[in-house]
Formats: sequence, C-alpha cells, structure tokens
Amino acid sequence: MAAPVAAPAALKRTPLYNLHRELGAKMVDFGGWEMPVQYAGILEEHRAVRERVGLFDVSHMGEFVVTGGGALAALQALTPNDVSKLADGRIHYSAFLTEKGTFVDDLLVYRRSAESYLLVVNAGNTPKDFAWAREHARGDVRVDDHSARWALIAVQGPRSAALMAKVASPDPSDLPYYGFRETKVEGAPTLVSRTGYTGEDGFEVYCPPEDAERLFRKFLEVGRAEGAVPCGLGARDTLRLEAKMALYGNDIDDTVTPWEADLGWIVKMGKGDFVGRDALAAQKAAGVPRKLVGFEMVDRGIGRHGYPAKTGAGPGVVTSGTHSPTLGKPIGLALLPTAATAVDTEFEVEIRGRAAAARVVPTPFYKRKEA
Repeated sequence: MAAPVAAPAALKRTPLYNLHRELGAKMVDFGGWEMPVQYAGILEEHRAVRERVGLFDVSHMGEFVVTGGGALAALQALTPNDVSKLADGRIHYSAFLTEKGTFVDDLLVYRRSAESYLLVVNAGNTPKDFAWAREHARGDVRVDDHSARWALIAVQGPRSAALMAKVASPDPSDLPYYGFRETKVEGAPTLVSRTGYTGEDGFEVYCPPEDAERLFRKFLEVGRAEGAVPCGLGARDTLRLEAKMALYGNDIDDTVTPWEADLGWIVKMGKGDFVGRDALAAQKAAGVPRKLVGFEMVDRGIGRHGYPAKTGAGPGVVTSGTHSPTLGKPIGLALLPTAATAVDTEFEVEIRGRAAAARVVPTPFYKRKEA
C-alpha cells in the first residue's frame, strides 16, 4: 500500500487578501504566501508606477525588533554595513552573511534609537533569518519577531509624495531618502519610511493589520486624482530589475558574496569584525572570480533565471531577466567570470537549447529623473 501523500501546506495570507480578490487580482504562491501577481496587467501597473503612483501589498515581509544596551554592538557584529553611522530616523541597506561571506538574506536596518532597531527581511526567509539572528546575537540584546504585528503598504511613483501629503499627519513628504518617522494615516498609528524597490520615489506604510484594508482603500480613493492603481508582484519584479535591485533567490543567495553581487558598498571592512568578514577579506585578496552584471539581448529572446551563459572566460548564469516595459527590449542580470564583465562584452545565453547573443551594459538600466 502506497504511503499517503501529504497535503500541501496552506498558503499564508496578508490582511489585504480579501481586498485583492475583490479588486480582481490574479493570486499566486510566492514563498508560501498567496499574493497578487497582477490586477489590470503587468504592463499597465508598471507604467502607473513609472508615471504616476502604484500601491503594493508587501505585508508578507518580515520585521524584527532588536533592543537593549548592546543592540548597536550586536548589529555591528551581525551585519556588514556600519550601523554606527546611522542617526535616529535613518535607514540603510545591509545583509546577514554566512561565515563564507555569502548571503543569508539582504535587509533594511532602521535606527529608532541607540537601543532600538527595526530590521526588515524577505518574506520567505523570515523564519530562517529569525533563527539565525537569535543564534548569532551576543551581549545585552534582545531579538523579537514582530512580523505579525505589522501590515505593510508600499506607495510608489513620482506622485507618491503628493498622495502621502493628503492622507498622513504629520506630512511625511519631507522625509529624506532612507528616512522614516512615526505618523498617523487616517487616524491609524503608522511608521512611514521613504526607500522603495522600484527605482521611483516611494513610501512604505507600516500599520496595524486591522487597519490595512481601510488604509489601502483610502489610498486608492484619495489617489484617484493622482492616477493611483493597485499593483502586483509582476510589476514589482520588472520595476526592480530595471533599477538593478537584487532579488534574493535570484541574484543573491547563500552561494553569492557582496563582492560578486556588485554590492560591495554595503561592506565596511574597516568597522571591525562581523560574520563573514574573514571570508570576504580572503576573496578580495585572491580576486573576485565572478560578478553580477547587466545585459541586454542582441539576438531575439529573453534570458531567464537559471539559463546558462557562455563567455570567452568560462561559464556563467543568468540570474534575472525580463522584457523591460520602460526600455522596450529584453534585459537581465547575469553572474559572469570577472574577465568577461566589461561593458560591451558579448556572450551567449542558452535559451531552450538555442545560443542567443547578449551584451554587457551599464546599470542601472533605468534611473529616474530628479524632481
């Protein structure tokens, strides 16, 4: 008698799930979460964010709170960026690294005070990241998982500041890039930051889960004059790729170091010891063997994640690829041997058994015009 087949685990849902269904979203499994991939269509949603404003449900992201007299020292040891340079109300991009110097995850660090920090991590990595942080944190520090306490709405696009000014008090539209403050939106207590994962100006609104649907509806209502639309993960991916923002599981993972991922700017070797530092020092001294670069297709076709790449210096692999709605052509990211990463270097991508020519190009592919 055959063993019974285990039923698939139930997908997690955000507080906005019912609203997504009401708005006609196509739902997909994303890292164990049932999330909207698109509403009206990826192209339309992509253009809305580039030209006007789009609303994303990113409530699946994980949030950890790190507190205590030793919080700063603990985060200095846990992450490669220099947390001591953060002022209250400021944020930076960083990572958790393995002893081999590769990514456990990439994350954002928010400094609330010298003894209180908020870390925002990738949804699918939240349990792993929390266990890793608890295991490696040392000293007078406490790490708590507050993911269930927050819903998170991203308001992205050139008209996002105008929309936020209408619904939040105090108005957060004067926040600096990578800054945050506590404020209220429609009476709900929120934390609003200004980072973004689309290449456009944008805000993230952290709110109690019970307020999420009411706030999302309000953003749509008030944002109608600004052309606001709900957007799914499909547009989020094309937007972030045009801006060359790394996606964990595609462009970075536990086989890739920051040097290889073109993220060396988050590594501050002079700040003191941190997890993975020795391995990063050794790789830099020996010479980084491969690097993440942008490319565009010369021949027809789109290079997708996992497609083999062939260069004169050895093999590589495509990590992300799509047809760029803004540029009107296929673009992608690939890990290639360092000797083959100069701009204009041509290489081949294997697309379903066919060799297609591609060319290394400067990144980001898209950069917004400053207001």
